Amino acid sequence: MSKRDDLIAKYAADMKDKLGVTPDMELLTKVVIGCGPSIYNADGETVAGTDKTELERIKTNYLMKRLGLPDGPDLSAAISEVVAKYGSSNRNKYRAVVYYMLCTHFGKQAAYG
Repeated sequence: MSKRDDLIAKYAADMKDKLGVTPDMELLTKVVIGCGPSIYNADGETVAGTDKTELERIKTNYLMKRLGLPDGPDLSAAISEVVAKYGSSNRNKYRAVVYYMLCTHFGKQAAYG
């Protein structure tokens, strides 16, 4: 298996163990590919749930640019909800999992069509 396949398996297991969600593996794979090289860097692979700058960047670069959502308070609320589901005590909030959860939250799976 490639390193990307290993990471996809790790993210799927994390979703099942920590979130109780069985992911759509095709969508998860597309989200992981969409993350680009950031997933191969330990710092870039995870999301700091308390870093306001990073959360704003997720809102702007992922939700608005990638998924095409209009700006509004519901975007920040959704990010907070996903981070809370993942668990504030969980230090490893994987970026691909957060993006997957946001994508499905807004029903924007077609963005990866």
